[in-house]
Order: sequence, then structure tokens, then C-alpha cells
Amino acid sequence: MPGKNIRLLGGKPLIAYSIEAALESALFSRVVVSTDSEEIAAVARASGAEVPFLRSPEISDDVTPISAATADALERLDPDGTQFRFVAQLMANCPLRTAEDVVSSYKQFEETGADTQISVVRYGWQNPWWAMRRDESSFALDPLFPREMSARSQDLPELFCPTGAIWWGKTRVVREQRTFHIPSRTGWEIMWQHGVDIDTSEDMAFAEALLSLSSKRG
Repeated sequence: MPGKNIRLLGGKPLIAYSIEAALESALFSRVVVSTDSEEIAAVARASGAEVPFLRSPEISDDVTPISAATADALERLDPDGTQFRFVAQLMANCPLRTAEDVVSSYKQFEETGADTQISVVRYGWQNPWWAMRRDESSFALDPLFPREMSARSQDLPELFCPTGAIWWGKTRVVREQRTFHIPSRTGWEIMWQHGVDIDTSEDMAFAEALLSLSSKRG
């Protein structure tokens, strides 16, 4: 979805939600946006973030993991690695996480002493244990987990799906590994409503509905 991060959601740019959650948490010495777009940079600055540089083209394509951009930002901001102990990555396409979520996730990250921690949501009625592949030529179905297909959902262990809402890492680890996805990572569970990931116009409409519902309840 072109220009997704500055499209309006509830009357303000998508990226503003992540910036505001970071600022309102009062946890960070610096809130920095990494982007290769001057337009996004201007919106980010207007929303209260720093944009001290533009991301290089080598890590601005559609295949480079966003964690590489975070590692790159750390190297630019803190060349000798002495300024920051921890870093949080808040993806702009997960706008519904709150400042309270950021604080709660950090509390678990600090208490566990994990090298990295990613946010996850619990699967709901779409039970991943019953996932199937479909042969597009014959429409035949092939279960991914044949043994679990015959089990009751309440007898199967809970599974969790990563969401880009709030990822924490020790800066040393993120700089070395250039990813948060290391074998020792831990997971912090966020409410699925706060972990919505926007990739399409349908996702944006869904987020609008959740935002509207939340404002009515509030």
C-alpha cells in the first residue's frame, strides 16, 4: 500500500501513533524514525520524533528486514556502542499499541533479562493447528499437522503469532545479530486489538473500526 505510513488513520498519520506511544511512555532518551523518504521524515518530525538521517538505499528495499534498519540506526547514533543499553523497535504499521503497552512490555523485558523480546498475539478462533495447504490444481487439502487435526481445540497447546508492535533488545545483541529473532528471544503477549498489523486497505479499514470502537468505550 503506497504511502501507508503517512496515510490518515482516525485523522492523523499512521506513523504518528507509534511516535506518540513512544513519547508518552517516557522510557526513551531518544525517539528516532528511520526512513528513506523526505515526506515521511517531515511527518515524523511534526509528530515529535527525530530524523537525524535518511536510511540508505541498500537497506530500504522490500526484502531487507526492518531489524537491519534498527541496527543501522544504532550504529549511526552511537558509533562506539556506549550510549544505549536497550533499544525498542515500534513498527509504524502497528499503530494501535499504547504507551501503557510499551511500559508493560519493557517491565517484562527487564525482569526476564532476555537478550531480545518480541510482541505476540494469541491465536483466536482460527486454530493454527488445523492449518491446511490446498493444491490449486485439484483443490485437495493437505493438513500441516495431521495428528492434531483429530484433537479438540481445547486439548491443544496455545500458539502465538508475532506482531511488530513492540520489540525490545539489548543494543549489543541487536548490533551484533542485526535481528531480534534469535533463539533465546522471549515473547510478550499484547491484546490482539493492539497488535493489529496494517498491510492493506482492508487492514486500514479494520483498524479504523477498532479505533472508533475504542473511542466510544473510552
